[in-house]
Amino acid sequence: MNVIVVGAGIAGLSTAWALVKAGHSVNLVEQGPIPNPLAASGDHHRIIRRAYRASTGYGQLITEAYEAWDELWADLGKTHLDPRGFLCVSREPGDEAEEYREGLEAGGFPFELFDAETAARRWPFLQPGTFRYAYFSPEGGALHCRRIATDLAAWLRTHGANLYENSKVVSVDEERGIVELEGGQRMQADKVVVTAGAWVLKLFPELGFELTTYRTALAYLEPPADLRSAWEAAPVILDVGGKTDGYIIPPTGGAGLKFGSNLHRVETSDADWNRQPVAGEGEAIRNLFSPPIARVEEYKVTEVVTCAYTFTTDERFTARSSGRCLMVSACSGHGYKFGAAVGRRVAKAVEDGDMDGLLSWLRAETA
Repeated sequence: MNVIVVGAGIAGLSTAWALVKAGHSVNLVEQGPIPNPLAASGDHHRIIRRAYRASTGYGQLITEAYEAWDELWADLGKTHLDPRGFLCVSREPGDEAEEYREGLEAGGFPFELFDAETAARRWPFLQPGTFRYAYFSPEGGALHCRRIATDLAAWLRTHGANLYENSKVVSVDEERGIVELEGGQRMQADKVVVTAGAWVLKLFPELGFELTTYRTALAYLEPPADLRSAWEAAPVILDVGGKTDGYIIPPTGGAGLKFGSNLHRVETSDADWNRQPVAGEGEAIRNLFSPPIARVEEYKVTEVVTCAYTFTTDERFTARSSGRCLMVSACSGHGYKFGAAVGRRVAKAVEDGDMDGLLSWLRAETA
């Protein structure tokens, strides 16, 4: 089968990888370079963990995600996962950190609980007296996105796929399987898989009823000198508790200390809108983390990176099939960890046409 994959973020690259392994001819088309730093999955690193609210089902899918990553590491001949575990901090009853703990308990996944004083001694960047408790799980860490994209692209080229970088798709004829590029060139295939992330609404504006695009940003910071070694050895911080909806990734894989919060986002109708950082944006993100991070004002902003994400109302993946086209989108900014598994599942649906099964899995309804 001849397949065109539109979008070379983690979903597109992984889908192309799985299709090539299954013996199909693949053309992968990306509007920018690979890796594309503007893509939702184009930053240096993303979190992988088992912690999810018990009601979502995604905690169970992580086992398959780890299996898919292991298959990918075997093909690449190297691993781009730093398995340093993850930490959550609860600051008030019923906050997201507490919901994640309940999900770990429901799934029987390992974690160690610490009272606030013990946690602050073990991780001295935490501010004593500002949180209720913390817990650590060894089953998590950081995925190195740009290294994954670079090596996956090289693997695809070596195994016969055609990669078209800096080739912007402007329309998709779903019935005839025709993809038109910005310069007027056309490509045709038996199947077209669109994994264009936040840019999917430019190709399928009718999906606006289901998908909402947000412009977000994150900050890279230089910590106080006396805390550098603590951060270098720290686990990923999945949630800092309270209403911050904040996460932190320590220095890993050559990238620096990263702070991000879903409080810092703006709804937009255009994934390309306002992609340049604005004055004071990094400090605004940083300051959301006090408490529970101690001495936040001493952290120096070194870089601000903007992102564009599509969100569904229920924060789940979604998919739609029409004619020869299959569109896969969203997990509301937290789907990178499922990337390799999504690619395998989408490739299977391309082969057997089982859209109901694919959508059920994407929505974690079969877990």
